[in-house]
Amino acid sequence: MYLTHFGLQEPPFRITPHPAFFYAGANRGATLDALLYAVTSGEGIVKVVGEVGSGKTMLCRMLIDRLGGRVDIVYLANPSYARDEILFAIADELQLDIAGLRQGAVMRLLQDNLIERYANNRQVVVLIDEAHAMPPESLEEIRLLSNLESGHHKLLQLVLFGQPELDATLAQNSMRQLRERIVHAFELEPLRRADVGQYLQFRLRAAGYKGPENFAPAAVRLLADASEGLTRRINILADKALLAAFADNTYQIEARHVQRAIDDSQFGSRHPVWRKAAWLLASALGCLALGWLGGMWMASRHPAAPVPAPVSSASKAVPDSRYVVQAPAAKLSPPVLETKAGAASGLKDEQWLSQVDAAHFTIQLLLAPASKPAALDEFVEQAARLVPRDQLHVYRAVRQGTGYVGVVYGEFADRRAASQALAALPAPLQVNRPIFRTFAGIRKEIQSP
Repeated sequence: MYLTHFGLQEPPFRITPHPAFFYAGANRGATLDALLYAVTSGEGIVKVVGEVGSGKTMLCRMLIDRLGGRVDIVYLANPSYARDEILFAIADELQLDIAGLRQGAVMRLLQDNLIERYANNRQVVVLIDEAHAMPPESLEEIRLLSNLESGHHKLLQLVLFGQPELDATLAQNSMRQLRERIVHAFELEPLRRADVGQYLQFRLRAAGYKGPENFAPAAVRLLADASEGLTRRINILADKALLAAFADNTYQIEARHVQRAIDDSQFGSRHPVWRKAAWLLASALGCLALGWLGGMWMASRHPAAPVPAPVSSASKAVPDSRYVVQAPAAKLSPPVLETKAGAASGLKDEQWLSQVDAAHFTIQLLLAPASKPAALDEFVEQAARLVPRDQLHVYRAVRQGTGYVGVVYGEFADRRAASQALAALPAPLQVNRPIFRTFAGIRKEIQSP
């Protein structure tokens, strides 16, 4: 809307990561160089910690771009993987044929494949996003995967991206062995007030702006204080401030324009309670805003195709006993959503989960805060236009004292059918990086305290 007014070629403050808009100041560039060295040295686990909106996703994207064709990348973006699902997820990302295999066989197949890649001078790097929200047993599986070696070389380079809660988790005595495997640790600090003005001008120039500095010093100070130096907040406020200046038909962004942007936003101060639920807000509202409006950078590689029909409750295919996952039946309570008339409230819930075969698979489309029913309903409405509504289901679980709701699609008799259905999902459902999961894993997640 304001692009022509300010002489811009593209929006300067989009929150979707774009390499051309990577700001190397405020130690960001140096951190990227050090991270690149740490990953390519391949000596152990690497950890990157930063607040919500501090730029971890952009750093991850830049790391992938800088690694280029030298490595094979596995990106795990969903923190809800159960311990026995992580191994299958990595093998699937590496396009290994694991249909019908049990966990031990998959581990052997993965190790043989990694040795072959290493012999061909290929390194495999696993990037794990939202690591702070992973269950402790899943983090323990990460530690075991770091044991895969060939001679004196690690076969898997593991990088954990997470919020400060990850450090708290690793500080627990039960995490001692994993903590000792971390050989490089990086922290993304918020931008200082002096950096914010430079950041704003860099983004404007990258978007094609050629005029004089147009954020008044008072506007920069107000924006820096309100954003607390977090780049995502800076982008949101700066974008709204530009729009306010455009509405006033002026080229100078004053403090009053920033104040309008602040009034139109609902940022709270950073504190432990806010941090505790931040990964939920990012996975739900972030996925909705970025996915539906433009797509995330890790969009699916597969073309759209007819979605294989999930098995019906009346005629379920009998899964091969080789890959039956044993899980005790549980009497589960339906979720308590804050909306009674919303779209999500009309979906089947955990009562349905207790009746399906534990060895069967489903596709997880979304994790959303239980306290954000409007966002959940919006996603369900969008999804119901693309896949049959009667195949969309919800479940509720609690992690670290915070409740969230999962939206899953379909029931599939085996991993191959689930994988085919995942690849054939309509493009708008692909951009959030859905994953397939076993019902046994979801039941275990629901039962966890």
